Amino acid sequence: MIRVLIERHIAETLEDAYEERARKVLQQAVSAPGFISGETLSDSHDPNHRITLANWRSEVDWDRWYHSQQRRELMLELVPMMDRNEIITVLEHSAV
Repeated sequence: MIRVLIERHIAETLEDAYEERARKVLQQAVSAPGFISGETLSDSHDPNHRITLANWRSEVDWDRWYHSQQRRELMLELVPMMDRNEIITVLEHSAV
C-alpha cells in the first residue's frame, strides 16, 4: 500500500466552489481500481490550504488514476480555483 499526499491552496472567496468540485474528484477516485481510502484536511493556520491523504493499493494504481482522462477532466474545474500548483507526494512505508 502507498499513501498519496496532495496539497492544494485555494484562491480567496472560492472555498465553497472548490469544496463542491473536490468532492466530485474524490467520489470518482473511490471507484478507481486500487483506491482504498482517503480524507481531506484543512490547515488549522491557513484555511485555504487543503491536504488530501489517499491510500492506494500500489503506485501503479495511483499512476493510472493520476493520468486518467477522467481525473484530467475533473482537474480542469479545480485548477482555476487554486492560486498555486498542487503538490503531490507519494509515500511508502520504510523498511525501518
